Amino acid sequence: MAKTKDNIPPPTEAVETWKSARLFVTDKFDSPPVILKIDDSIVGTLGNFSASTGKAKSKKTFNVCAIVAAALTNSTVLSYTVSLPPNKRKILYVDTEQSPFHCLRLMNRILKLSNLPTDTHPERLVFLGLRRYATKDRQKKIEEAILETEGLGLVIIDGIRDLAHDINSPGESTDLITKLMQWTDEQQIHIHVVLHLNKGDDNTRGHLGTELNNKAETVLRIKVDEFDNDTSIVESMFIRDRDFEPFAFRINTHSLPELIENCQPQPIAKKKAFSYTEVSEEKHREALEAVFSIGEALSYGSLIEQLRSCYSAIGCECGIGKTKKLKQFLTNKRMVIQGEDKLYRHNKDFYY
Repeated sequence: MAKTKDNIPPPTEAVETWKSARLFVTDKFDSPPVILKIDDSIVGTLGNFSASTGKAKSKKTFNVCAIVAAALTNSTVLSYTVSLPPNKRKILYVDTEQSPFHCLRLMNRILKLSNLPTDTHPERLVFLGLRRYATKDRQKKIEEAILETEGLGLVIIDGIRDLAHDINSPGESTDLITKLMQWTDEQQIHIHVVLHLNKGDDNTRGHLGTELNNKAETVLRIKVDEFDNDTSIVESMFIRDRDFEPFAFRINTHSLPELIENCQPQPIAKKKAFSYTEVSEEKHREALEAVFSIGEALSYGSLIEQLRSCYSAIGCECGIGKTKKLKQFLTNKRMVIQGEDKLYRHNKDFYY
C-alpha cells in the first residue's frame, strides 16, 4: 500500500474508509428486536448489551440463571420474559470465576429452572468455563465462540472484570466495552454481563464500571434486602426504556430462585451528593493519578471528562456542573496546576 508523508493514506483510500460510516436521512432501519423484558419494560434488544451488578453474596448469578432459563424456553422466569427469534435461539454462557464443578452445578440449576432434563445437555446452550485461562486468552475464546456459534442470540458473561488486567485503566476499559459494542452490532446478538459493585458504595467497580454505565442499554442492580438477608431485590440502576417496579426473589429449598409475590421492596433513599471537600487526601490522590494516566498535560475539556469519570470510579458521582466546581477546588488547592500553555498538570506535591 502506497503511503504519503507521515503515514497518511492516499486520499482515495481515506474516502473509502470514512464513507463506510456515512448515514443518510433517507436510510431505513428496522427497530431492534426486543428479546428481554421485565413486565412491560424493555431490558435488552439485539445489537445491544446490558449488565447486572451487585455486591458479594447478593445472588447475582442466581438472577442470571433465571434470565438463561427464560431464554432456553422462550418464556417467563422470575419477572424476566425472553423471546429469541427462531433463527437466534442459541445461548452462550461464559463463566470466568468458578471451577468446573461449580459450573456444572450452575448448569443443573438453569436446567431445573427451565424444567428440562439434567442428564442431557441442551442443544441450544453453549457453556464456557474460563477460570483457568490467562486474561488475554479469555476474550479471544469468547470472540471465537461468538463468531463460530451459528444461530446465536444471547451471550452471558458472568465476570466481565476477568477480561481486563486493570479495571481502572481508561484505555483497557474502553477497548473492552468497544468489543462488546462490536460483537453485538456485527453479529446482531444481545450480551448480558455481570460486574461487582464497590464494597463501600453502590457504584460499579473501576473505570470499567463507569464505561459500562455509559454504554449499556440497561444496568440492573441486585441487592440484599436490608430487612431480610434471605431476600434479594432486583431494580434498575440505568435503563433506556421506561423503568419497572423492583421485584424480589429468594432461594427455595431446591436451591433455585423463586419470585416473592406481592413483595414491596423499600425504596432507595436518595444518596446525598458527595462533597469534594470531604473526600480524603488518599482518595483525591487515587483519582488524580487515574485522571492524568492518559497524559501529563490535559486540555480543559479532557480534564473535565477525566475528572468526572475517575472521581465516579472512586464513588464520587458528579454531573458536569459539579465537576467544574471540583476542578476549581483542585486548582485553588494547587492539586492541579494550569501552566502558561493553558494545559493542566497534576501537582503530586500538594499539601492537603
